[in-house]
Amino acid sequence: MLAAAPVYSFAQAPAVPSKGSEDAAGVMAPGYWAIWNDAEQAKMDADIDAYRKADASFKVGAVKNGTKVKIEQISSEFVFGASAFNWNQLGTYEANARYRELFGTLFNRATVPFYWKDFEPNPGYRRFEAGIADTEEFWNTVTNPYFQPHWRRPAVDPIVDWCTEHGVAVHGHPLVWCSRKWQYPRWLLSEGIPESERRALDSLEIVLFKTSSMHAPSYDKMTEEEIAKLLPTYLAQQEKQTYERIRSIMTHYGDRIGSWDVVNESSRDLPHGLLDPSLPMCKSEYGPMFADYVWRSFNEAAKYDTDAKLLNINDYEIGEKYPQMIEGLLARGAKIEVIGSQMHLFDPQQCADIAAGKSLRNAWKLLEPAEVREFFGKLGSFSIPTCLSEITITSAGEGERGEMIQAIIARNLYRLWFSLPSMMGITWWNIVDNCGAAGEPNISGLFRRDMTPKIAYYALDQLINHEWRTNLELAPKGGKIAWRGFRGTYRISWTDTRGREHSESFKLN
Repeated sequence: MLAAAPVYSFAQAPAVPSKGSEDAAGVMAPGYWAIWNDAEQAKMDADIDAYRKADASFKVGAVKNGTKVKIEQISSEFVFGASAFNWNQLGTYEANARYRELFGTLFNRATVPFYWKDFEPNPGYRRFEAGIADTEEFWNTVTNPYFQPHWRRPAVDPIVDWCTEHGVAVHGHPLVWCSRKWQYPRWLLSEGIPESERRALDSLEIVLFKTSSMHAPSYDKMTEEEIAKLLPTYLAQQEKQTYERIRSIMTHYGDRIGSWDVVNESSRDLPHGLLDPSLPMCKSEYGPMFADYVWRSFNEAAKYDTDAKLLNINDYEIGEKYPQMIEGLLARGAKIEVIGSQMHLFDPQQCADIAAGKSLRNAWKLLEPAEVREFFGKLGSFSIPTCLSEITITSAGEGERGEMIQAIIARNLYRLWFSLPSMMGITWWNIVDNCGAAGEPNISGLFRRDMTPKIAYYALDQLINHEWRTNLELAPKGGKIAWRGFRGTYRISWTDTRGREHSESFKLN
């Protein structure tokens, strides 16, 4: 359960500039504030009140004369998440403790890694439990963690156990993903596959594992039927092992993991047979995939679904393909319960350009209020909750100014996302600088590599733990109290006329 106070309580926490402040004017160009203007700020405030709050009433009976009823919000219904990919890997006990404590004080959900090739490096050996290479003792002696095979891929059981004990929700990522670079284990390309099919697979894919997608020209020219004839055993084995992976992971955790990215980043495979059940395989841009893999994977995951779980789809595509794919899947009965979208500002120059007031509307990223509302309006039209499943906001260079730009951008985007009617959560991707995947920026964290907080941490803490928390003291009328507050769980405390103390939990939906 989210604690009332943040994990850090520095006496001189830096102020995070907002619209109209002198510091903000000095850091961000007038063109930036022309986009994030007073009218936009007022609309975000109004929409936050409309969509994130609700009216509440509670009966307390007679109270002691002159006393008030104390209303404390102790958790938020909205998901403020982060990836937990560097669990116990930061090199010191103190840094690891600070990292862990963020889950439950700033973040109320942890995304845990299930990337297939690292989670199951050998057939049937799944890294649920921690081994020696998952201990703090091991990582505290590693001089260059980035070359360790389990870097950013900790065993999952210890994270789930810790989060369960501390009342933090857990999200599994991902069950199915076509990526040869990040997802598929090498053994799947050879285990039980005839030599003729291995040669055929090599001839169709120029580079395996080194890039997400690079095919021989023949792959693009061949039909699905022709590829399926070359790889019958491989495609059958791929489908069988995918289903076994879904079954083993989801049954291992039961309801302790409350949400799953069932399929990750698949809309790029439209049309390519992605939603055509009559074709014998899917010509994914990542490489050959078993037929109708997205729809079939959701059907398989639904076998292990319960009311306590949410089945998510996740993608970075912001064009028309993603809504088209979702519409097709839903029309065929796929059980999609959350629609996830990504927003990664991986390039520090992008944030510098934003600070300079350059309009990036219609760029690959969704960065301005109008286009963000338009896109999530499309996703929200399915009447399914949406979320920002992965977000990265990079410092615009080293030093205080670059970190201040990151904080201002983060504050305004979080406010915008929090105001959207269909939105149910936001997940920050890399918490700590220099802890991203290869090729990702080194300054995209909320904390520096030594776990000292950056200004963006204070920006999010101020929003999550202060501005977006309702804490009141009210005098009851007729034995009742009424208020409007942020949705979540409350503790209501009062003293009755006999001097007895009362405290009850109340959930505002």
